Amino acid sequence: MSSEWTKFTDLLSAIVDNRGRTCPVGESGLPLIATNCVSGVDLYPSYDTTRFVSEETYKTWFRGHPKPGDILFVCKGSPGRTNWVPDPVDFCIAQDMVAVRADTRKVYPKYLFAALRSEVVRSQIDNMHVGTMIPHFKKGDFDKLLIPMLDEQAQVAVGDFYFTLSERITLLRETNATLEAIAQALFKSWFVDFDPVRAKMEGRAPEGMDEATAALFPDALEETELGPMPRGWRVGCVDDLCSVITNGGTPSRSKAQFWTGGTIPWFKTGEFSDGFLLQPNEFITKEALEGSSVKVLPKDAVLMAIYAAPTVGRLGVLTEPATFNQACTGMVAKVDVGPWFLYWTLFFGREWFNSRANGAAQQNISKAIVSAYRVVIPHDVILLAFNDVASSIHNRVRENAEQAQTLATLRDTLLPRLISGQLSISDTGLQIEEAIV
Repeated sequence: MSSEWTKFTDLLSAIVDNRGRTCPVGESGLPLIATNCVSGVDLYPSYDTTRFVSEETYKTWFRGHPKPGDILFVCKGSPGRTNWVPDPVDFCIAQDMVAVRADTRKVYPKYLFAALRSEVVRSQIDNMHVGTMIPHFKKGDFDKLLIPMLDEQAQVAVGDFYFTLSERITLLRETNATLEAIAQALFKSWFVDFDPVRAKMEGRAPEGMDEATAALFPDALEETELGPMPRGWRVGCVDDLCSVITNGGTPSRSKAQFWTGGTIPWFKTGEFSDGFLLQPNEFITKEALEGSSVKVLPKDAVLMAIYAAPTVGRLGVLTEPATFNQACTGMVAKVDVGPWFLYWTLFFGREWFNSRANGAAQQNISKAIVSAYRVVIPHDVILLAFNDVASSIHNRVRENAEQAQTLATLRDTLLPRLISGQLSISDTGLQIEEAIV
């Protein structure tokens, strides 16, 4: 089986294009999806940074609107990023992107989506886009973009394979977002808002808490330098929570023996996304450990970005012993503190850390600033209770993240060979149902 090539525009029945016109926005209404909402990684667009348009603007201003099964295609900024349009469509699209509609007589829509994300098509887009500061892909070049085509049966098999795995990855990530929100809310309730203490002060049983856990909390607050704090707790600093706190380093790039054949994970702050660090982009050698300032920290160590505000404060948690660059501070929590109390303490301190960032070219903080951050430290028994619950939640997060990564690797490894026609789904012996268990 081999693939043929067809013009992108010959496979489309419509292009919804609102580029070049700035849409009036407001505080409420229908979400407006801009280019920063299209990741090119997730299946569907994100609503995290959306603006809104009124019902009147929605009806009168736009040239057209996406339909379920359309493909969002970013034209400016990061050309070629794509997302699938869900059903129902509860948003409209801004300028600098289009929604393309597959002609179902000529191409299976899910196959077209997979093809647009394939390396062979992405490389065409990268070679065709113009602009140095802000790259953009001209609408006129759509006609020059070529899509590798398979027969109808193969298109369905490849499209369904890509889409099903992507849906599963999306579900795992959404589940993790929910779990992380639960852990965050628990920390905030116990250690920021002091809800169990306030409940006991009012003669109420702490909500959602068993009697034994509730008994661990005091029934009064006292004034401290950080404001009201549960009686008997103490004010300390991040350094008091850690057995190790250190900066990383970067082995010399000019010494091949530091990098070639490396097996030791080495992380950069650009890989941090407030979660587990599963797989680095680079590895270093044992020679690099001996000949540079890099340091190995154990599993469950917490890394925090300290360079380039507002990146300052972004976190990562090691899933295995690893090294990291000088743009972050690595911390190992004391046994009686636990990694998740340390993690969420740093998370809630992000605004404070960014307010301390300084520097002309790049807004940074230092290890000393991280170490000195003032924190509320509860009794050991409460720390133990929190980490028992938090560890259970985050273990599920890690399992889901690892499965999502495995599925993404499987999907992205097989896609180029499937798209090229060198391999069919039947050739792999892979059943989609087995892959997503």
